[in-house]
Amino acid sequence: MQYKSVTGQNTNWPTHYGNPEWFIHDRFGLFIHWGLYSNAARHEWVMNREKIHPDTYNKYFKFFDPDLFDPKKWARVAKNAGMKYFVITTKHHEGFALWDSKLTNYKVTNTPTQRDLLLEMVNAFREEGLKVGFYHSLIDWHHPEFPIDGLHPQRDDEDFKREASNRKMENYVEYLHGQVRELLTNYGKIDYLWFDFSYPNMNWVWANGKGADDWKSEQLEKMIFELQPDIILNDRLDLGRGVKTPEQYQPSAALVEDGEPVIWEACQTLNGSWGYDRDNLDWKSPEMLIKMLIDSVSKGGNLLLNVGPNGRGEFEQRSIDTLNEIGDWMRVNARSIYGANASEFTAPVDCRYTQKGNRLYLHIFSWPFKHIHIEGLAGKIAYAQLLHDASEVQYKEHDPNEVLTHTSTRVISGTVTLELPIQKPDTAVPVVELFLKD
Repeated sequence: MQYKSVTGQNTNWPTHYGNPEWFIHDRFGLFIHWGLYSNAARHEWVMNREKIHPDTYNKYFKFFDPDLFDPKKWARVAKNAGMKYFVITTKHHEGFALWDSKLTNYKVTNTPTQRDLLLEMVNAFREEGLKVGFYHSLIDWHHPEFPIDGLHPQRDDEDFKREASNRKMENYVEYLHGQVRELLTNYGKIDYLWFDFSYPNMNWVWANGKGADDWKSEQLEKMIFELQPDIILNDRLDLGRGVKTPEQYQPSAALVEDGEPVIWEACQTLNGSWGYDRDNLDWKSPEMLIKMLIDSVSKGGNLLLNVGPNGRGEFEQRSIDTLNEIGDWMRVNARSIYGANASEFTAPVDCRYTQKGNRLYLHIFSWPFKHIHIEGLAGKIAYAQLLHDASEVQYKEHDPNEVLTHTSTRVISGTVTLELPIQKPDTAVPVVELFLKD
């Protein structure tokens, strides 16, 4: 995928957006969901799910004190995992600001920690060479002017709704835009702004969902690029453009619009929750997550992998162990990921291709007995090796008229058979690096 083709032919990526080449190259980022819900430890939507009143929810604000928070450690873990950028929740739907916002008292510097944790995080990740992304919720269940709708925690509280009946969306939007202005003014160069989310098609009879007109998205987008001309945005402002962001879902094929590939990013969690959820044990294995990364790149996409730190400001040890295992794989296989993209060749069953120039990478999801048959590459391979240790992989190009006596079958024209060891190499997903002839 070339930048010119993206901006010139695809409405998903307008010309006034920043150059996405770094994003397409880097492929792998860290998502961090961290806020007051980390103290509740029951999912980041706990306020919504349990219909918690703001006055009751305030206990998490009163006792938010992440005394073990070490952003430099977070950044080192991310870098060691092979991640190249990070996205942190500056404000989730609960309305709590993780920075020293001048527009609200509901902010981190008014909690017992009394520190701008966002600033510390940005500095730490920049020092490790990662690009900086901000997640920012368009929704705000704490703000006194945010109109009640069917997603609001007090959606069934008739007294609360009656008292909130005079809320004015324009007042909230002024606040929303003001906070975005703060974030894009006070923290240096921001590479990626990840909004969440629009829902204009939802309707509860007594209330409608909210979309581009409600957020004044066109006006907001214009301000963003005035402040940060090189920034890239995701697709959740309801403007029909930006990085597409499927979450907890792997597309079955590359995402395209009008026949052209679009820029996209699979957003996945380590377990079943984005925010810290003490009792959620739906952990994905490191091998599964590595396969998700490979699968995404093989379809022209990125992987944004989430960690939910706990209320004391730490990644769980299981999260760290998982990221370390991914890092072990990335250390020797990263060149099949960074700068790689989808291939025009069709991968064999239980495999994925990524490609970078004349190097084709065969990721083997299910280790076979001795052979893998790859079609369409006869006469095109100059050399083959296992990527993790650079050990040669021998191969045979077949005469389409040859009948193999030990199989009694005729090989498909153009097929190459790789000769593999019987024992799977000691790496989560083995990769064969195929050097194609010029």
